Amino acid sequence: MATHTPMPQLADWIGRAETARDTAGPSPVIALNATLDHPPFEPAPGTALPPLWHWLYFLPAHRQSELGPDGHARRGGFLPPVPLPRRMWAGSRFEFHAPLRIGDALERRSTIAQVSSKSGRSGALVFVEVRHELHRNGAAAPALLEWHDIVYRPARQPGDAEGTPQPAPQDVAWERTITPDDVLLFRYSALTFNGHRIHYDRRYATEVEGYPGLVVHGPLIATLLLDLLRRQWPQAEVAAFRFRAVRPTFDLHPFRVCGRPAGDGRSVQLWAQDHEGWLTMDATATLR
Repeated sequence: MATHTPMPQLADWIGRAETARDTAGPSPVIALNATLDHPPFEPAPGTALPPLWHWLYFLPAHRQSELGPDGHARRGGFLPPVPLPRRMWAGSRFEFHAPLRIGDALERRSTIAQVSSKSGRSGALVFVEVRHELHRNGAAAPALLEWHDIVYRPARQPGDAEGTPQPAPQDVAWERTITPDDVLLFRYSALTFNGHRIHYDRRYATEVEGYPGLVVHGPLIATLLLDLLRRQWPQAEVAAFRFRAVRPTFDLHPFRVCGRPAGDGRSVQLWAQDHEGWLTMDATATLR
């Protein structure tokens, strides 16, 4: 695909920054623990959060009147006003420098790092990269760095395909089958205060955005991948993680989260695959 310079009004958003503050309370941790089907536990002050559970905080508390027709905040606030209707989480990269703990005072510093446009099979695409720094208890050094890639796409047209599917790896060491029913998708949307209607409004997802069913959240699948690693190696410490969404996952069939240790002894390959064996998410966890 050819890369193009973004429209000037979108490029103007590069460098825009915002700061948010929160406290790592126990209630959402208890709720996500139940959603992932772990035995109940009471996280005491100082309990370390598993990787990616920081998404339970800094929730997007936009006023109801500020929401757009897709359930996201209307364009043009912190994120640039991209004039394309479909927004998806394309992937993320993380560096984990220190654990976040129950009771921590958290600060997130976010910056629009890049805005770029490309031409794809279905038309124009716009990519926005947001860099987040998470600091705990006033520390100067960040405990967590995150690069969040967002892709904006045109409205789906009749006959549009999702691209050529890729087969998932065959040599599986660990796997777990997930049934993405309405309750699981609702609970994760509620925990992350995610109003995006493709995850819970079937009429909107199928009739407006043209999907065959409800879309399973990319961050939920990424969380399930690291949760698989945690179930297999409870004492493993993750130093870095990256994931890339390859193909949408829908609530119409169970899917599998899979993994295998790499030969270097320091990394783990993780992936998700749909009921037909096609790769839907590719990820790598680097261990300390």
